[in-house]
Amino acid sequence: MSGKLYRTDLNDELATGIVSAARTSLGDTLRSVLYFTPSAFDILYLRQDLYDSTADARDAKAQLVEFEQAGFSEVPVRTAIARKESSSDIGDYEFTVRFHESGFVVRVLQRDVGVLLTIDSMDVNAFEDAAVAIQGLLHGE
Repeated sequence: MSGKLYRTDLNDELATGIVSAARTSLGDTLRSVLYFTPSAFDILYLRQDLYDSTADARDAKAQLVEFEQAGFSEVPVRTAIARKESSSDIGDYEFTVRFHESGFVVRVLQRDVGVLLTIDSMDVNAFEDAAVAIQGLLHGE
């Protein structure tokens, strides 16, 4: 897939690395992988049993991405609050896991890019493996 097909400035190597990290950590429970910026998003991976077409998937994922783009403004605030609590320092913001009735959404942000993972119900320990691996890829961008 050529980088020119992406709506963001994502390159093929990073896209492949993100999907590989997510698939390795989360396996067949992984539903989708989305890469996003404050103004655009790309679907990097979509499990075959979910949507009839890429257009249907984009329509379905657009609202989720729009909601999660708010995270770009949250990160500095969350980090500043965590640092102010010197007696109970919880550290900088790393990633968000949203629990839903039948699955999860994981959001990983690094500077002005992010990755969303949608996952079926599973053991939550694998989320950290996936998020840490993706953080490393985004940081090295």
